Amino acid sequence: MTKPISILLIDDHPVVRTGYRRLLENTPDICVVGEADDGESGYQYYLEYQPDVTILDLNMPGIGGLETIRRIKARDPAAHVLVFSMLNNVTMAQRSLKAGATGFLSKQSGIGEMIQAVRQVNAGKIYIESELAATLALNATRKDTCENPLDMLTKREFQIFKLIAEGNSSTQIAEKLAISPKTVGVHHVNLMRKLQLQNTTQLIRLAINNNVIQT
Repeated sequence: MTKPISILLIDDHPVVRTGYRRLLENTPDICVVGEADDGESGYQYYLEYQPDVTILDLNMPGIGGLETIRRIKARDPAAHVLVFSMLNNVTMAQRSLKAGATGFLSKQSGIGEMIQAVRQVNAGKIYIESELAATLALNATRKDTCENPLDMLTKREFQIFKLIAEGNSSTQIAEKLAISPKTVGVHHVNLMRKLQLQNTTQLIRLAINNNVIQT
């Protein structure tokens, strides 16, 4: 008998995890071996359970989804990570793949597509939601003329960019990222310079246009 695909779910919403678990475990060749509600515990559970596929959200408290992917891939380069996120946009798909994810789906996708993605990712293939895949392919053909300005940001700068766009103050950002307000200020100045932005209104508009935040 073929061994079922073992799954680790990482999402900070218990109701969401419960729903996914029930749906996935109704599939004979899939078995959920663990759940976590944040990136830190998700990483520890990955080390403990060594799942075939890790399914995670990007927006979580603590280190967040992208950093969780990086830590898992740094420890296990062969890890299969499938992002399942509310952030249904090319920018986050690109950042997820760059961090080491091998699949990206929006939470608007049906359970059938999730199961298909799990099987493909487990087989070592990259799976991108069809609509996003088409856009990524189109962007690749225009790469020399249509670079996304957000790609210029470092990992930390992008974190701060997103938190500013969400309305957080420097003090709040410092607390969330466990850094000093002064360090937040330095990154803020650098990202504004890189993006050629003059004020927070322009920053928020750029975040909305790239679907980094939901309106």
